[in-house]
Amino acid sequence: MSKIKAEYIWLDGHKPTSKLRSKTKIIDGPVKTVAGIPQWGFDGSSTEQASGDNSDCALKPVYYVPDPIRGGDHILVMSEVNNADGTPHVTNTRAPLRKVAEKYKDHDPWFGIEQEYTFFLGRNPLGWPEGGYPAPQGPFYCGVGADEVFGRDIVEDHMEACMEAGIMISGINAEVMPGQWEFQVGPLGPLAVSDELWIARWLLYRLGEDYGVNAT
Repeated sequence: MSKIKAEYIWLDGHKPTSKLRSKTKIIDGPVKTVAGIPQWGFDGSSTEQASGDNSDCALKPVYYVPDPIRGGDHILVMSEVNNADGTPHVTNTRAPLRKVAEKYKDHDPWFGIEQEYTFFLGRNPLGWPEGGYPAPQGPFYCGVGADEVFGRDIVEDHMEACMEAGIMISGINAEVMPGQWEFQVGPLGPLAVSDELWIARWLLYRLGEDYGVNAT
């Protein structure tokens, strides 16, 4: 048995939109099932999920994929946030989704999700002229060429990382504004499409670090 790196990923309590958080735990590997991944914890007072005098929150692994950045047997672990007593945290929206998915599983619902985003370099969208604005939209959507698309190297790396992780990414394209892109995930069931979308978002943010670019 060897040691591997498990990157636990969860959603914080930031409002109005939750942000992604993650941290690494060294565990025994290789992992064969999600049940083989230990639960963990974190300081909820630093993620807007608890007060300072009672800050323990729990991470319950619910889904995992191979880590395409670290490689080997290392994994990315999507986790639900629970209270210290094991009940779902108020920010844990996956828990009620799980109940709905179970209730309607006989309908075999499938979902495909489009995720649009914009790259930023500092305070400006990637590819925008310093202190100015780009040309009117028209040539940028699904464009080709260094004068029309910006950030393709990151987009290609992200798409490849998703494929290596086994995420059902189904396509990418440049959008109508310079620096704006889109990827699609699915079709998958409600829990799987949600988990894979969040992991794909985490990979986008993480790969952006290597380029000094952030996505929003």
